[in-house]
Amino acid sequence: MATYLLVHGAWHSGQCWERVVPLLTAAGHRVFAPSLTGYGDTTHLAGPEVGLDTHVDDIVELITGEDLTEVILVGHSYAGLVISSVANQVPDRIARLVYLDAMVPEDGESAVDAQPATQALIDLALKSDSGWRVPPLPEMPPPFGLFGVTDPADVAWLRTMLSDQPVRCLQQPVRLDNPAVTTIPRTHIHCTVKPEGIPRRPVPAVQPNGDPAQVWELATGHDCMITMPDGLCELLLRLG
Repeated sequence: MATYLLVHGAWHSGQCWERVVPLLTAAGHRVFAPSLTGYGDTTHLAGPEVGLDTHVDDIVELITGEDLTEVILVGHSYAGLVISSVANQVPDRIARLVYLDAMVPEDGESAVDAQPATQALIDLALKSDSGWRVPPLPEMPPPFGLFGVTDPADVAWLRTMLSDQPVRCLQQPVRLDNPAVTTIPRTHIHCTVKPEGIPRRPVPAVQPNGDPAQVWELATGHDCMITMPDGLCELLLRLG
């Protein structure tokens, strides 16, 4: 039995994994899919003080509180930053990092470094009435839709779980200064249906631990856990 910890990206909640969790569980594995502070049932906690460090603490506290070990830690999109810093804090508890169409940072980098297009979102938030709210990205014409979701029923369901992202999440830097974190194997899963103007940082041919890079692809949009749960689960089960 493997332990999967699925971390959602910006604007989403743990509910986005609803189609994946039962598949992993049915295969005999233990699965956690929490909502980070400020999302889902904790939207009332969102505020200018909530940042990347808040979300890192959320996941570290879950891992230590449940005494989880050998965790397959999956981070979607923005959560690539979250899982990186989590691994830096508790490397001995992490079996593998999975960057699911995610930002992949280096030590000291923020979301802007990993994905420069994020700067425009930060600027808009700082100039807005709230000074901190980053609203969800708008829906685009097919095939890109709302975070890659185009089916009308799925789009409507996705909208029920979206909420604003605190700008501090995109400003705080990742910490990767623990040498032990470099020993953790990595897997990258890329969703290939993506709009232009959001370049993906190339994955080095060699992982930090010296192994060859492991990069898999899914022929779907960004929110693959909604649009292609079976295909995503098939890949994740290869790691269990």
